[in-house]
Amino acid sequence: MTRIAIIVGSTRPGRKAATVARWVHHTAVARSDATYEVVDLAEVDLPRYNETVPPIAGRYQQIHTQRWAAQIGSYDGFVFVTPEYNRSVPAALKDALDYLYAEWNNTAAGFVSYGVLGGIRAVEHLRHIAGELKIADVRTQVALNLDDITSAAVTASDQQHTHLTTMLDEVVAWANALRPLRHPTVTPT
Repeated sequence: MTRIAIIVGSTRPGRKAATVARWVHHTAVARSDATYEVVDLAEVDLPRYNETVPPIAGRYQQIHTQRWAAQIGSYDGFVFVTPEYNRSVPAALKDALDYLYAEWNNTAAGFVSYGVLGGIRAVEHLRHIAGELKIADVRTQVALNLDDITSAAVTASDQQHTHLTTMLDEVVAWANALRPLRHPTVTPT
């Protein structure tokens, strides 16, 4: 079964990312096309990037990097939930991406962002990062304004729900299409 991680991209106290990720997860688990798991960077607790060898070499020396690589390598695709911090993504999310290389390759990703302008500028940066890591990002994204989110719930419009469903459809389709590149011995179904 296709495995999709919903990555909570903020570790800040008082963050809204966990609430947004729960909303995404609630919608996703009602589907039968993949399994969906929330991966909270606050729980992963990676330190600032501290590997001495560039990740493209695949020689991870730190135990926390090896654990992170095993976890990320088990997924076929991702939904990144990110706020916009100063027109970009939070440092914790950038570090989490920078730690690895091959584990991200030939996976699919969608984006759910939030902020004053819906977090769209953070996603623009995230798309560039994804391209460098060989992550196939889907076009459809969900952009939420801060007014759409409380500490307990997301109040999404019908259009935002539709975008979420479409984005999940696209992520799963691309993850399945890319499977032979991740696992060359697997025959496409």
